[in-house]
Amino acid sequence: MKYAIIDLGTNTFHLLIIEQNPDGIIPLFKAQIPAKIGKAGINQGIITEEATQRALNVLSQFRQRIDEFGVELSNTKAIGTSAIRNAKNAKEFCATVKKETEITIDIISGDREAELIYHGVRQGIALGERISVIMDIGGGSVEFIICNASRIFWKQSFEIGGQRLLEQFVLTDPISPSAIRRMNDYFQEQLLPLVNAAHQYAPQVLVGSSGSFDTLIDMDFMHRLGHLPNPSQTGFEIATEEFYRAYHLLTTQSHDERMTIPGMIELRVDMIVPGVVLIDHVLRSLHIQQIRSSTYALKEGIMAWVVSV
Repeated sequence: MKYAIIDLGTNTFHLLIIEQNPDGIIPLFKAQIPAKIGKAGINQGIITEEATQRALNVLSQFRQRIDEFGVELSNTKAIGTSAIRNAKNAKEFCATVKKETEITIDIISGDREAELIYHGVRQGIALGERISVIMDIGGGSVEFIICNASRIFWKQSFEIGGQRLLEQFVLTDPISPSAIRRMNDYFQEQLLPLVNAAHQYAPQVLVGSSGSFDTLIDMDFMHRLGHLPNPSQTGFEIATEEFYRAYHLLTTQSHDERMTIPGMIELRVDMIVPGVVLIDHVLRSLHIQQIRSSTYALKEGIMAWVVSV
């Protein structure tokens, strides 16, 4: 049986096509394409006409791939997250997508998104019995899950994703020190529930699962080893010294300068700036010294959900 999983993120749409057979699950195809459906509308709670057109262009390409691999539409699961669930015109957006591509979008809550991210990350790395906090930085929301390999202790989704922060705080290039201070003040206020939960459960490890962390890993590999990681590797460690080397570069350089950093990609070059400010804030607020990263996240969690039903 073949399945197609579509993660309609605020910044990037992901497609994963898999086949389930008696030997297990075999990945057949994966793609990620920027749709930027949150651009220019996320803080107003709308998906603009231009963003809708970008979404249709990407989903039309995905539909073509789904057909090429012979996946039935009944076995296609498309999940809408922050930008869609918070949009006043979400119903119209989903109806337009359905009309143009025949793809039905299921909108999930932030709480459900956090749960699925946990199930995805758990497939990518061995969490072990030590308590970790998973952090997934999306364009619209950021999910935090305090957990270990066997259970979730606490989870919450916060509407403080990269696109929101970019439009609200990053008004100069490079970002100004005063903007970083304002962002940290904002995080201190918004993330109080996380800090309270961390006091209770004392996570020792930060596990990142998002494009920002993927890019930090690529930057680390290029800096230390001169090549990108093996695409088959799903779990990584990031030394705190390497994170802060990257943090300094990303918060002091302009867009064009950041693009010259080995490992950087156009898709992440701007949104990673508020991303690393947020990561720094979490490390300091939760007194965490160890950083890990998983390339598996929401779409792999959706995959586990789809094949189990």
